[in-house]
Formats: sequence, C-alpha cells, structure tokens
Amino acid sequence: MRKRLLAVLAVAGLVLAGCSSTNSSSNKSERVLTIGVHATPSTLDPSHNDAAAITYALLYNVYETLLRVDGNGKLVPLLAKDYQVSADRKTYTFTLKDAKFASGTPVDGAAVAKSFNYLLTDKTVSPTRKQEMEALKAVKDLGGNKVQFELSHPSNAWLYYLSSTAGIIYDPQALDKGDLATKPAGSGPYTLKEWRQGEEIQLATNQKYWGVKPKVKGATFRYFSDPNAMNTAMLSGSLDIISNLAAPQALDKFSDDSRFKVLEGNTNGEVVMGMNQQRAALKDKRVRQAINYAIDRKAVRDAVWAGKGLLIGSMVPPTDPWYEDLSTAYPLDREKAKKLLAEAGYAEGLTLKMRIPTLPYASGAATHIKSQLSKVGITLEIEQLEFPARWIDEAMVKSNYDLTIVAHMEPRDISRFTNNDYYWHYDSQQFRDLYQKADEGTPEEQVKYMKEAAKVLSDDAAAGFLWVGATHAPNPSFLGLRPTLIGTKADISGLAANVTGLSFDLSSISYQS
Repeated sequence: MRKRLLAVLAVAGLVLAGCSSTNSSSNKSERVLTIGVHATPSTLDPSHNDAAAITYALLYNVYETLLRVDGNGKLVPLLAKDYQVSADRKTYTFTLKDAKFASGTPVDGAAVAKSFNYLLTDKTVSPTRKQEMEALKAVKDLGGNKVQFELSHPSNAWLYYLSSTAGIIYDPQALDKGDLATKPAGSGPYTLKEWRQGEEIQLATNQKYWGVKPKVKGATFRYFSDPNAMNTAMLSGSLDIISNLAAPQALDKFSDDSRFKVLEGNTNGEVVMGMNQQRAALKDKRVRQAINYAIDRKAVRDAVWAGKGLLIGSMVPPTDPWYEDLSTAYPLDREKAKKLLAEAGYAEGLTLKMRIPTLPYASGAATHIKSQLSKVGITLEIEQLEFPARWIDEAMVKSNYDLTIVAHMEPRDISRFTNNDYYWHYDSQQFRDLYQKADEGTPEEQVKYMKEAAKVLSDDAAAGFLWVGATHAPNPSFLGLRPTLIGTKADISGLAANVTGLSFDLSSISYQS
C-alpha cells in the first residue's frame, strides 16, 4: 500500500494560563507564546508527509495559500486578491496580491504555478496531496500577478483544498534546493527559528512580511508525550497555552478564574473506529453491522469524553451543508448483533485485534468497547501503539490491524472513503459514484448527493462512527461540533472559541493594553 498518513493532530482544546508565565516578557511587543502540543512531526515537509502536526505549526504561520478558511468555515482570499470562474466551472483565473516570500522572492504567477506543478509531477509527493489535486489538469502562469488553473472536471472539493495543505505556495528557491524537510520556506508572517525534533518548534517574526504584522513576536510549540506533564507545565506557568487536554475532566485543574478563562467552542473531529476490510470477517457487512449494534456509543462517549461530543452515524460533522442526523442508525441491540454474527458464520464467536494509538481517548474507548463486544461473543485483543510513528506505520501504512480508534480532523474527510487503498479498505462503487456526482454538481446537487453518499456509509457500516470530538486534534479542521476548550490570560485576545482549520493561526492573537 502506498504510504498515506492521516492528518491527525495531537490537540483537543486550548487553555491559556492566567498566571505570570516564565517565558513571558514585560514588553508585550516582545512576547513569545509557548504552546504545549502532543503530536510531534518527524519532518517539516507537508508535501511529502500528511501528519497534521506539521500543518498545525506551519500553515498560515510560515506557509500561506491562495484562499483560507475563515472563522465561519467560509473560503476567503489570502494570497489571492480575487478569482474568476468560467461558465463550465473548469477554468479558474486568480489575481494575486502583492506578496513576497520571506526570502524576498515575489509570490507571482510563476511561483504559484511552480508549486502546483510540483505537486502534479513530482513522484515523491504524498499520494494524499495528489489525490486532493486530482481534478487539476494544468496550471499556467499568465504573467505578473495572474495564474490560471484548468480542471479536468468541475470540482467543489478542489477549491476547498486550496485553503489547506494541498494549497500551500512554496518559495521556488526552496523547491529547487529540495530541503523543505528541515527548512520550510513560505510567505507567512513567521519563519522557522529552530526545530529540535521531538522537543519543540520555534517560530520568529518574518521581518519582510508583506501583510499586516502580527502582534505576537513568535511562538514555541513544545511537545509532550505525557498529557499530565503538559498540565503540570501549564499550572507551573511555563506554558502560555495547553493545546491538548487529556479529557474535559482535566478542566477542573484550570478552574481558578483569577488565573484562567475558559471558552467552549465548536470544531470537527470524527472519532472513528476503523475496520480493516481486507480481513475476511470485516469484509462481511453483517459483521460490521453487528459490531455497531453491539456498542453503546453514548455510554462510551460519556465515560471517555464526559458527554461533550455529539454522536454521529456517518463521516459528516453537523456544520457541513449535507449533514443529517444518522446517529440512531445502529441503536444498542445485542440480540440483533448475535443474529448477524451467526448469519455470517460466527455463531461460536470471533476474535479481533484492536491496535490503538497511545492517546487517552483511544485507550479509554477501547476498554469500554472490549467489554461491550464480549457480550455478543466477540473477543477483543487490545494493543497500544506509540503515536504517531508506530501507529501510522502499523495501522495506516501496513494495515496490520483488525480494529482501531482514531480521530479524523481534516475538513470534509468523507472523501477518504472513495479510496479503497486507504487504511480502512472500504470499496463501494456506489459511494464513489455519488461522491463524484456531488463534487461535479451544482451547490444544490452537491448537498443532495453528499447526503446520499453519507447514508451509504452508514448503511454499509463502513466504520464505527462514534462521535464528533476528540482529545488529540489541534485547531482541527472545519467548523463542527466537537467542543473546544479555550482559555486566555486577561491580556490575551483574538482566540476565537470556534476553530476552523488544520492550523494554529497565530495571526489572530493580540494583547490588550
């Protein structure tokens, strides 16, 4: 299987300390934020590695895109001034703002064309990035600040992907050097100061930034493998932001209103129990349905995530236009589960191996699910895999698992089910046809066919869709209904309760006088 790394992130909510941080300066213009993060990237090249820990630190900070997702989940211009679309919706002509990379090189039509042609032609680029640009046929520099994109077919998803990792515009000089893995080079308000792998990423202000200068001088993303150690660092004042609470219950540690303010907002993050459909048992829809009928998802969510997440029945967060409540499609029904298992030839029982990442919500959910499945004759063997490296290698790359649990944070990641090579190995031509009709259709047709596609996933029990909400997704993607838990110091403003992308965007943060 070609390597596909899921864009999963290690952040759940944001809590900013209200005490005097050891890294804070009395001169607010010199303030550098220190942010506690769980998942650490193994490279800084988002074109070759899908780990969202890269995008979390770099997108909109070091790297920019033609469009971005705003606080309401809408596409707005960033490097683009505006764009026009042809009547057949296959040609997009962008006019660029007068921007420059940190190197001083202009962000012109030639630079934009080079970035996208790199994604299209370089054989080592991530298959996920190529899939996201599947509709893109050609890119043409029209000279100066004009660039034109020609699509092979109309695509609603393609335009949306321009606002995220696939839409990053790289400095052409960096592409020529081929050292993006250690030296990210973009046009954003920050540049990389230092990267100590597994420890921290330090960002400093881009003194040549073309846009509005950020009020935060810089940021250090500090990585913790132990969420308790991160909480302790926060409480001691050595962090300004804690970016992944182990669970909402951890908020009790930050209940002192004189030190912390906590906001509760929304985002998406589907917690999914993946089923490897290369396995004989799980290839049988009756077995997958039986597993869904055997699980009390509400009880699992309440125990693991304090009831904060919203139960779902397909890979759609509630703020996508095609959301429908399918959460009741598989009510707890153990007798029905046993009957389906018997029909599939497993009346005497079934043993499955669940390999989960070392993330608190995954281990908590696995324990409860093991107990529940045992009541219908399914024995679950649980093994924890170090996250992200070993879990990604074993589960996502090698498909060496039966069941797993992880949160999927990318915007509109229902598209992953179109690819039967993806680690679930779900294979449905009906779903692919509906998704294609939605992607190429009008806005009204997109909603219609996406609803039908989501229903197919539910009917097929393509996975165990548990709830919207997770404990390891930083500033996760698109506006959904996973509670985010955000607190700020009294002198920090600009952090919205709702988070809308795969980026921890520093540009919105400011200091009160």
